[in-house]
Amino acid sequence: MIEVLAQAAEQVTQATTSGGITGSIQGALGCLGAAIGVGIVGMKGVEAVGRNPDASTAILVQSIIGMALAEAVAFYSLFLG
Repeated sequence: MIEVLAQAAEQVTQATTSGGITGSIQGALGCLGAAIGVGIVGMKGVEAVGRNPDASTAILVQSIIGMALAEAVAFYSLFLG
């Protein structure tokens, strides 16, 4: 078991030093921002429905549009970053 872990650690070290693992901080930050944005939109949507239950349909539609726009930022950061 220890030998397997040592081999895995060696492979990770070789991959990171030779540039085998590539990543993008822009993609990570974009997805993090989108997740925070969707959470805020959901939180405020629930709060708005709690204040005015009769307007739940209109609030739901606008919340879905807001979440879609926030998720678009994640896709832009992943595909263009």
